[in-house]
Amino acid sequence: MFDFNALLAAPAKGPVLDISVILAQLALIIVVARLAGKAVSKIGIPPVVGEIGAGVLLGPSLLGMELSQELFPLDQRGYLDVLARVGLVLFMFVVGLELDIKLIKGREKVAGSVSICSILLPFTLGIGLAHIFVNSNATEALKPADADFWPFALFMGAAMSITAFPVLARILTDRRMHRTETGGLALACAATDDIIAWTLLAVVLAIAGVDGGHGHLPSWAIYLAIPFVLVAIFVVRPALGTLTKAYHKAGELTPTIMSVVLVGLLLFAATTEVLGIHYIFGAFLFGAIIPHEQAAAMRHEILVRLEQISVLLLLPVFFLISGLKVNIQGLGVKHLIPLLAILTVAIVGKYVGAYVGARIQKVPHWQASSLGLLMNTRGLTELIILNVGLEKGLLSPELFTLMVIMALVTTVMTGPLLGFTYPQRRVARDIAEAERAALGAEAVDRILVLSRTDQDDSVLVEIAAAQLAGAQPAEIVVADLQPQGRALEVGSGLSLELAEMASAMERQQVLVRRGEEIGIPVRVIAHASADVEQDLVELVAVLKPQGLVAWSDDPSLDGVVAANESPVAVVPAGTPTQDADAPVIVHWSGDVSGEAAIVLGARIAVSRGTTLDVRGDGGRRQAAARNALAERGVRLAEADVEAGPLAAVPTELGSFTASGTPGIRVRAELDAAPVDFAVVPLGTTASV
Repeated sequence: MFDFNALLAAPAKGPVLDISVILAQLALIIVVARLAGKAVSKIGIPPVVGEIGAGVLLGPSLLGMELSQELFPLDQRGYLDVLARVGLVLFMFVVGLELDIKLIKGREKVAGSVSICSILLPFTLGIGLAHIFVNSNATEALKPADADFWPFALFMGAAMSITAFPVLARILTDRRMHRTETGGLALACAATDDIIAWTLLAVVLAIAGVDGGHGHLPSWAIYLAIPFVLVAIFVVRPALGTLTKAYHKAGELTPTIMSVVLVGLLLFAATTEVLGIHYIFGAFLFGAIIPHEQAAAMRHEILVRLEQISVLLLLPVFFLISGLKVNIQGLGVKHLIPLLAILTVAIVGKYVGAYVGARIQKVPHWQASSLGLLMNTRGLTELIILNVGLEKGLLSPELFTLMVIMALVTTVMTGPLLGFTYPQRRVARDIAEAERAALGAEAVDRILVLSRTDQDDSVLVEIAAAQLAGAQPAEIVVADLQPQGRALEVGSGLSLELAEMASAMERQQVLVRRGEEIGIPVRVIAHASADVEQDLVELVAVLKPQGLVAWSDDPSLDGVVAANESPVAVVPAGTPTQDADAPVIVHWSGDVSGEAAIVLGARIAVSRGTTLDVRGDGGRRQAAARNALAERGVRLAEADVEAGPLAAVPTELGSFTASGTPGIRVRAELDAAPVDFAVVPLGTTASV
């Protein structure tokens, strides 16, 4: 009979969980990781680099072995390791979730060429480097004693070939490059690279003969991975479409939907671990098969939920566990040459491979060079792979440390070097060019409206329509560029920005519908921007609008007007939609800008079917202008008409109180007096 009393009396085996120690360690990890991430982000380095560095600093590399073990006792690290592995599963799911095959659409040739070349060359060089490490006495210790050559060499090749898609995507977003052709190519190449590289790593682990630690499975069980992937793509993926339907029906991410997602990713991770590959592949695969069609909002909510626990708590624990395995103090002078060799193979192999692959497809030199630099981004993805190699006995502790240094260096260097091949001024110009191309070249007359989220932009659209005076073809372009918030971090999800863009577009739909009512197309340019004023300046330079309409409190107005060569209507903040019979007030200044103000005021008055009140002591020139307007059918107000809230005022930018009358103010630099003009109601063709 089983003796329960004896069992209860038996001493516990293994380390005893000290919950107070674990909680204090978690608090320390979070604080150090966040501070390090914020510190490096201020100098243009992705926050994940600082967080990885924080893990290294808490290890023996800075604190020394004794102090590091006092802070993180060996008998308690097993519990932290479990948390780190859960965080890794969630992060790899996020990586798969953000992988969008549609990024590659239309760029298949370039993406395929760049990805294959940027993997093939560093993979080959990595194998060659492994051969040197094995056959050189100076580097003999870098190869694990128990590892066979080919598993070791193939793993080295795979580790050199990786590009971190999440980190690259965030570098592009922070630099606003994701809206340029180069950024689109880089995302397509990185997405293709991700698929090839993760598949390659799975094959390498299979060839290495390392199993998932489940001795009851036969050696051939790893071949079940292929049918498992096929079932996931062709059976499970269509079935997951029910999640999208359930989300739209509920209108929110319900606990049931989230539970299905969590159960699915955990089971997928467990399955690939049992099959002998690694649990990270299952999590990645499940994220990749979550539906994309009509599921942007659902995917965003999933990412937001997972970010809170994964990015803020579990991933920093993974960085710490990795950092505890890194011991820079244990490296000597003899490791300097191997480190330089690793950096050379990693950087040159990836850069040259991507550059050659791009040039084969006739990509311009500067663009190919930018792609080469971007594909060198490794970051967290490389750290994950290196941990797999160390765990499976394919890397020695010294080589693991050297490879972690390589991952940090290649990620840190990307941003600064991109400043030379693709400066921010060129980024802004390319964004503007892409938006101009999206608008099309049909319109002859174009008015640019600078939108504000806290104002009624329909007022600006009405004024823009009046400026066009019935010209056909014509269009109104609404620029709704919002300041980019916090820098996107690993795990925060690109869908966050997509959701913000969708919200902005939604906000402007009323303007689009108004354009349909008056017969003038209203196009909306809406996206987040790290430098709103610079983007607007470039947009003005590319669009060359015939007029500009903006709110007086727009912080970008100064720089935009300075770059603009057309009349600018500045509307005081808070101006409501005007009554149909409100007169339009023009303050005559007797110069070219005053004459431009009269033209604009007349157009607005005719469009609104109201009167034009020309004020000021302009003498005979003012009288001549009034006579010219009257001959063309403009209704002129008598001198005693009360000033309405809508007025065309000639004034230099910034002198908003010059006239003392709220209303529309105009700044214009014209070569000739524009009093010889024709104004007609909206919807008809203007003619002189």
